[in-house]
Amino acid sequence: MSFKISGLPVEEFRPLFGLSDAELAARGVIRHTATAPVGFPCRVTLEDAAQGQTLLLLNYLHQGADTPYRSSHAIYVSEAARETRTLVDELPQCLVVRPYISLRAFDAAGMMTAAEIAPGAELVPVIERLLADPQVACLHAHNAGRGCYAARIERN
Repeated sequence: MSFKISGLPVEEFRPLFGLSDAELAARGVIRHTATAPVGFPCRVTLEDAAQGQTLLLLNYLHQGADTPYRSSHAIYVSEAARETRTLVDELPQCLVVRPYISLRAFDAAGMMTAAEIAPGAELVPVIERLLADPQVACLHAHNAGRGCYAARIERN
């Protein structure tokens, strides 16, 4: 089962890049500086930010369907992000290094049909199994610990 993992569209966040801390705060956004090589994953580039790089921490509506599963959560976006990353049949390192990832399967109407938790390095067979169900339109990956949205996964 071929799949693709997509970062969020950088265009949605460009207007925030370079704003002052006060302007960001007025929008409910906080600027952070990565203090470690792992732990600050950009949801556009699907890469952990380098130590010292600035990121924006904001709430993002990742499941916008008008269902009980409508959901938003905190995400990081690197201010250095220039283009949205999409991977085909490959896991981004920012997922692989996480101890556990929660995969949530949604149908075309935005209803959750299944969910599984797996170590980041062991996601491929779980992704393939969930996408093999014709009822599933897409998967959402979340960090299992804090629940942050990580990426969207679809059939390729």
